[in-house]
Amino acid sequence: MLTLTSPQKTIFHKISASQKLLALCVLSTALFQVGSLFILSGLIFTVMALYLAQGWSFARFGARMLWPLWPFVAIIALYHGVTNDIETGGEIILRMLIAVALANLVTMTTTLNDMIDVLMRLLRPLNWFGVSTKPVAITIALFIRFIPTLIDRSITMLAALRARSAGKSGWRIIVPLTLSVLNDAEHVANALRARGGVGTKDKG
Repeated sequence: MLTLTSPQKTIFHKISASQKLLALCVLSTALFQVGSLFILSGLIFTVMALYLAQGWSFARFGARMLWPLWPFVAIIALYHGVTNDIETGGEIILRMLIAVALANLVTMTTTLNDMIDVLMRLLRPLNWFGVSTKPVAITIALFIRFIPTLIDRSITMLAALRARSAGKSGWRIIVPLTLSVLNDAEHVANALRARGGVGTKDKG
């Protein structure tokens, strides 16, 4: 349930988590300095090529991870269509798709343990103030893993609900979705406790 790492090994699996996260930060920052629709269009095709080069199944999974963005794409397109500013809307949409696709690429090719190790190194200075970095790092890593999973689950629940009901009753998934989140949280907490928990203060 927690792992979004692709079971299919790719060239990106061989790159360290720290290098991928650094590259993601640099590329994401540079991305928002690009103001050309033509360049952004070229970049989105480049990202697509990176996914396709790792195999069709890998690319298909990556596309599925982008699907939850469609409401945002629709709203941005509608707003800029009404305001007659199509080019700006196109730039915003492309930046968003590229940034999320790159982030997904890192997530899909990085194990949770590697992510936690990087976060613990980044948070190590907090030890100087008496803050244990292990709980913080694990919390952040689990948050990163849970969000796409919960989005995917909500989409599945909505599809199942609409298949059984013709009305607009999406709010009805709130209770079962919340219960499933609580159930997952309990399983994760039990798993962490079984491994000694995360309350031990890190040294050095």
